[in-house]
Amino acid sequence: MADYVPCPNCGGEQIKKVGFTWWGGVLGPSLLTHVKCGDCGTTYNGKTGKSNTTGIIIYSVVVALIAFALIFFLSR
Repeated sequence: MADYVPCPNCGGEQIKKVGFTWWGGVLGPSLLTHVKCGDCGTTYNGKTGKSNTTGIIIYSVVVALIAFALIFFLSR
């Protein structure tokens, strides 16, 4: 099991990797090292201890652009 930084919210050390999210499926959480504190439920970047909000937004926009491009080119 990988070592993650303690929870930035409560300092808890029962941290588990998130396997699936609505915004990133299986790939997104792995790319962003998205983890969840077992004590308080806070989710964050397991390497830095910072919020993944900016990364989630960027990931979602890139995936949406790729999907729209694929739909556009496949429908032509």
